[in-house]
Amino acid sequence: MMTTTGRRARSYGRSILNKVPAVTIYFWIIKVLCTTVGETAADFLNDDLGLGLTNTTAVMGALLIVTLIFQFRARAYVPALYWPAVVLISIVGTLLTDNLTDDLGVPLETTTIVFGVALAAAFAIWYAVERTLSIHTIHTWRREAFYWVAILLTFALGTAAGDLVAEQLGIGYLMSAAVFGGLIAIVAFARYGLKTTTIVTFWIAYILTRPLGASIGDYLSQSSDDGGLGLGTVATSGLFLLTILGLVVYLSLTRRDAEA
Repeated sequence: MMTTTGRRARSYGRSILNKVPAVTIYFWIIKVLCTTVGETAADFLNDDLGLGLTNTTAVMGALLIVTLIFQFRARAYVPALYWPAVVLISIVGTLLTDNLTDDLGVPLETTTIVFGVALAAAFAIWYAVERTLSIHTIHTWRREAFYWVAILLTFALGTAAGDLVAEQLGIGYLMSAAVFGGLIAIVAFARYGLKTTTIVTFWIAYILTRPLGASIGDYLSQSSDDGGLGLGTVATSGLFLLTILGLVVYLSLTRRDAEA
């Protein structure tokens, strides 16, 4: 078995490095920005451009598959590949929930439970096969496949849970953002104050950042009549995409988020 300080591993006859960035402040900032884009971009394509949920899902799903092909072919973490995949998977995850609730009429309570169970099953299978859920050892194709399946389900679950809190419970987008922000603060305290297991707190925070970002996106883009600021989906998506682009360029040049 081959081992190096660069976290190399042999996967089906091919040596690759860890495929996921280090969990720094940049990671969480871009993650929240990606979730916001996932919400507003899905609304823009579906409603503003009139593609409809089915066509939007097909287009975004195809783009995601192409992006993941390049991501899987890479031998190490590449910001310019990894983060576009996260943006696209956030959109597709949003659309999975929207298709179930809007087109098929499945209640948000049901979609939240279904995606919660599906994510738990994905984690259980991942751990049974690999004996770890750590994102610091995504250095085989199989582990990377488990990782992206889990990421997709966190976005779908986060969308369902976020919509359930913001819309079904009627507390509004801004208060919803405050609720999920508070929950993330509790998770952070559990991690750094109570020294809770890193893997557990990471995945809980990853799920919660989805409804946080979606609530922020809805608050910025929706009209004042609906409880938002009325910036629109185009302006909101464009602003956050430009911010993501700037951060990805910065990280590509500095490698500040590369695993040591």
